[in-house]
Amino acid sequence: MYDHLLGALGDDVDIVVHADHPTLNRTVAALLARGERIDVLSTHAKYAPSQRHWLTPLDDLVDTSALSRAAVAMCRFEGALLSVPRCIDVRVLWAATDDAVPATWDELVESPIVFGFPGKESGLFGTFFELVVSRGGQLFDGTAPVIDSDAARWAVDALVRLARRAPDDLSSWHYDDVDNALLAGRIDAAGVWPGGFGAIRRARAAGRSLGPHPYPGGVSYAGCHSWAIPTTCGDRDAARALVERLTSFEVSALDATGGNVPAHVDAFAAVSPVDEVDERRLAITRATVAGGMLTYPPLERFPEVEDAGWQAINEALRGVRPADDVPALVQQAAEAALGR
Repeated sequence: MYDHLLGALGDDVDIVVHADHPTLNRTVAALLARGERIDVLSTHAKYAPSQRHWLTPLDDLVDTSALSRAAVAMCRFEGALLSVPRCIDVRVLWAATDDAVPATWDELVESPIVFGFPGKESGLFGTFFELVVSRGGQLFDGTAPVIDSDAARWAVDALVRLARRAPDDLSSWHYDDVDNALLAGRIDAAGVWPGGFGAIRRARAAGRSLGPHPYPGGVSYAGCHSWAIPTTCGDRDAARALVERLTSFEVSALDATGGNVPAHVDAFAAVSPVDEVDERRLAITRATVAGGMLTYPPLERFPEVEDAGWQAINEALRGVRPADDVPALVQQAAEAALGR
């Protein structure tokens, strides 16, 4: 989801790390801890609070007036703008089946459809979060964890049941692995982030039958990929100029061609569908952004909760931990991380 932007960086930009977000976060944490120079960082509104001691507040540096207010708000922590939103992430369900696609998680779990989802890291925890909310539960009451619930036990059991119908290696899947399994016909359906649309568009052009549908329950785990300026920046003026270029109308419109939902309001409004399928994709995406975004709590140590959660759920997927044990385990980890 970054490759189509590389040409917009300019010849005067050196790429230090080019990786998926979990790998990026780990690598950048090591670099910044050593004080190594990074002028502009691709991060995520969810992760910026845990990186805040390395990030420069941007309220007085970067103009965000053209960007979505909701996206800008997600990039704030304790009043400070830690990063500038690049795009808004919500999932669309893409299916290769001709059968009716279930509208709810309950229906999907009971159907014969082989549904794929990330079997590890943030994508797995986000899917768990979606299922809990679809069941009427929640993971946090304000900032207090309330993870040990009947809704959470149902959610873990549902993920285990879905995984049993899926390929055996699902527990090792990351985002790209889910997309690749869908494109290869190994699964019938999957929730795809906007950045995965480019590959789907190419597959459809080659004759692959894939169609977009609202995500189960109409709610998608959501957030913002964003740009930040670390405190190790060696040229703040140049870094600010690059962030402004990357969030400009021109670059945001380019980003949209890859399927992303740019935070630049006018750039997303200007996106025109290329065909009827693309028109449906955009309509579903806009409806989800308007009323179906499920966001994480603004907690500095939320990534620790997420890590404990996905690892425990992953063990249940692999059959090495009873599904019923997972919510209590994650509740304990969340209380320890958040000092409850």
